[in-house]
Amino acid sequence: MRFIDLAKSRYTTKKYDPKGRIPEETIEELKDILRLSPSSINSQPWRFTFISDAKTKGELAKVSYHNEMKVNNATHIIVFSVIDSVKDFESRNLSHLPAAVTSYYGRMVKPKGEAGIKAWMSHQVYLSLGFFLSACASMGIDSTPMEGIDTGEYDRILQQEGYATLLAVAIGYRDRDDVNQPSVTPKFRFPKDTVIRTV
Repeated sequence: MRFIDLAKSRYTTKKYDPKGRIPEETIEELKDILRLSPSSINSQPWRFTFISDAKTKGELAKVSYHNEMKVNNATHIIVFSVIDSVKDFESRNLSHLPAAVTSYYGRMVKPKGEAGIKAWMSHQVYLSLGFFLSACASMGIDSTPMEGIDTGEYDRILQQEGYATLLAVAIGYRDRDDVNQPSVTPKFRFPKDTVIRTV
């Protein structure tokens, strides 16, 4: 299938079939895909936590607001986290990068201060999100990116140390009655000439 066809058919799933299970080998492939995600200067300031345990999903569901049912019924929840300490990032991640790259960081990123550096690191995690959603679509897996979660509670439940939750993604297979699928509710996007500019 061409990518344009995947873009037309992919949607944010609102209702999952709780009996649908993604094969373990597919999950392992998704883990490898996330590991290979692109990031500025190859900084990789992230961690991805895959959750399939029903008890843990149940705890996360309670702090996922309107996403509770999705979290409970999806096969897996993937939590996208960012390194929460600039000092840890600089001492650990930058040490693996060549001097030319660390020089760029020192000139272009570090002068932004702690808040700017943390925002830059978070942007890298969001790059991996787009990569991941596209990969899921290409593999016939339905997905729901979720910022509507209590990230502090996610950190507590998952006992995160050194990382802070940014968002989560539910994955699985859609319930055939999901009203959000394009065959039921057609996709709405603004016209091309209002969002694409050619110079």
